[in-house]
Amino acid sequence: MRKISWLLAAVGGAALVSAAAAQGMAATQGAAGSAAPGPATVWAALTTAEGLGAWFGDEATIDLRPGGAGQLRWARGFTVEMRVKRVEEPTVFGFTWQLHELPEDDPRRNYVEFTLEPAGAGTRLTVVETGFAQLPEDAYRTAYDSHTQGWASELGELADYLDAA
Repeated sequence: MRKISWLLAAVGGAALVSAAAAQGMAATQGAAGSAAPGPATVWAALTTAEGLGAWFGDEATIDLRPGGAGQLRWARGFTVEMRVKRVEEPTVFGFTWQLHELPEDDPRRNYVEFTLEPAGAGTRLTVVETGFAQLPEDAYRTAYDSHTQGWASELGELADYLDAA
């Protein structure tokens, strides 16, 4: 199964962002900031409309319960619908979302899961997105590459947001 795995971890007082995509994709690393946010701060950034809208898009709504709906909107006009699948406060948050590479009425969705673990004075955040294998080959490569680049950008924004918190 092809998936994208990201790790945002508090290491030695600095937020470390690294990407490790499964099945041979190259890993990238970079350091950002000096804060080591605790689990409650990271959880709020991931699971509240205020938090999500500050780093993941420009505006967000979320009904934080399994089956609850969510929406992320970007100023450039892009919108993504989400469906909450898993909430285990303060350690696991999972949702499905539509793939913009498919028609809007296509029922296939990817699953994204955030896992939080205490790490010293901060929090280790692991992000895994799965579901790319359900796509046709041409859409698969486009979606996988787009989401890999998207997570690099969005998790950088999350690190910046948490550093400012």
